[in-house]
Amino acid sequence: MATIHLTLAALLILAAVFLSTEITAQPAAPAPGPAAPTNITAILEKGGQFATFIHLLNTTRVGNQINIQVNSSSEGMTVFAPTDNAFQNLKPGTLNKLSYDDQVKLILYHVSPKFYTLDDLLSVSNPVRTQASGRDGAVYGLNFTSQGNQVNVSTGFVETRVSNALRKERPLAVYVVDMVLLPEEMFGENKVSPAAPGPKSNSPDVSDDQEKAGAPSDKQGRLRCISGSGEMKAGLGLALGLVFVCLKLVV
Repeated sequence: MATIHLTLAALLILAAVFLSTEITAQPAAPAPGPAAPTNITAILEKGGQFATFIHLLNTTRVGNQINIQVNSSSEGMTVFAPTDNAFQNLKPGTLNKLSYDDQVKLILYHVSPKFYTLDDLLSVSNPVRTQASGRDGAVYGLNFTSQGNQVNVSTGFVETRVSNALRKERPLAVYVVDMVLLPEEMFGENKVSPAAPGPKSNSPDVSDDQEKAGAPSDKQGRLRCISGSGEMKAGLGLALGLVFVCLKLVV
């Protein structure tokens, strides 16, 4: 009986040693890697209702600018993202009528070069600079007002509320807006005119239709000069001949 007890005790000791060996032999969990760089497109895709805004960020390359600046600047950034419904509610042709440069300004107008929390926006000094500020020598700023804990944003042309945050951690805050932020400088009554083009030549350009209708080409001009010169020579020869005949008659 004592032998059995000794055998069981030995087996228990061996099992305990084996288990402790297995536990200590397990490798330690790897340390977490560095956080992935902030990407505005990934944040909007996760939101699920920003296809048009994502498209414009890509075509204007503003999205790349945001990703580079937000990962290198100590100031952070704030993006106001219009929903697809916001773009659908625009007057038909609003975007298509804009030049490429104006589309860039419109998207830059939705981006502030500083990180703002919602509490910051409740008490911020207006107007708030955007990435479009200074273009065409204009302000291109946003104005924020509060109603209780609700934040509203105004462009001077449209006003809407700042909705929920898709992201609110530094260095990038992304807030949903229910309207496209149309800047007064581009859509208001006193909209800023683009830079004036250089002075035109005093002589108007000749179009293809004008040339076909009879506007002389260089070649045609040269031919007319040659023809006129020949006519002058022929007239001079005739006059000299008449003078010679008259002199003979007199003699």
